[in-house]
Amino acid sequence: MLENTSVAEQTKTLPRIPDAHAWLRVKKKFPHLWCPGCGIGIVLGATLRTLETLGYDKDDVVMVSGIGCTGRIPVYVDCNTLHTTHGRALTFATGIKLAKPNLKVITFMGDGDALAIGGNHFIHAARRNIDITAIIVNNAIYGMTGGQSSPTTPLGMKASTAVYGSIEPPFDACELAKSAGATFVARSTVYHVKHCEQMIKQGLEHHGFSVIEIISNCHTYYGRINKLGEPIDMLNAMKDKSVILTPDLDVQKAKASGKEYILGVLHRDTERPEYCDLYEKIISSANGGQRSNEG
Repeated sequence: MLENTSVAEQTKTLPRIPDAHAWLRVKKKFPHLWCPGCGIGIVLGATLRTLETLGYDKDDVVMVSGIGCTGRIPVYVDCNTLHTTHGRALTFATGIKLAKPNLKVITFMGDGDALAIGGNHFIHAARRNIDITAIIVNNAIYGMTGGQSSPTTPLGMKASTAVYGSIEPPFDACELAKSAGATFVARSTVYHVKHCEQMIKQGLEHHGFSVIEIISNCHTYYGRINKLGEPIDMLNAMKDKSVILTPDLDVQKAKASGKEYILGVLHRDTERPEYCDLYEKIISSANGGQRSNEG
């Protein structure tokens, strides 16, 4: 049917691909430092395509990160960025959001960055329900500092600090976020790229503290020491261990059958007031009914 039509005419029928390239500091910061096959680049691409699709202006977006492989994401992005100390991304992000509540603030954290040294900040950001989108890239290990076990390393899996297998029960990042008070909680994987974009989109659109856990691969440390194969092998395993949450899904039965990752929006609460909104009311009251100057 398309044989007699021009390339331009055929292209008109294709869905528009968001121009993520426009958001990158291509001439300044590339090539990147991630290992070939690392899933973090997929998270970066999914985020930038989503920002472009939603029509955000670069001046209205702030990306904040701590230390680690995931912490390098804002370094490559041409918008307002802040590369902070280990575990403190949410601390700096909270200050930015309180000072400039009109900005869209996004944090990128690894599992160790968010849930170990940054764990206290994580639960209190969730408790406050401040309007920050927290993206946690979970590869179950400390990738940048030598392959140590993290708070999400599964029981029995090896790391440089657990050569006989981890004996510590891992955190479920999404359950922790939900229990601490986050009003939007979702999970995806770097294998499910389109689904990943959908979860990021919904997290960005949510007014309140939103957490998106993205399961990723670290084949250099976690995959190698646990003999999980090359990046493609780890991605295929990710696919096999995942199931999309539906209203009729029996979660316990799915987990018993080997579906380790339940993907989708796991929790949403649109009733709880957002922290900056409450803070603004206090400022207004203290100023005799006058609104604060957000500029």
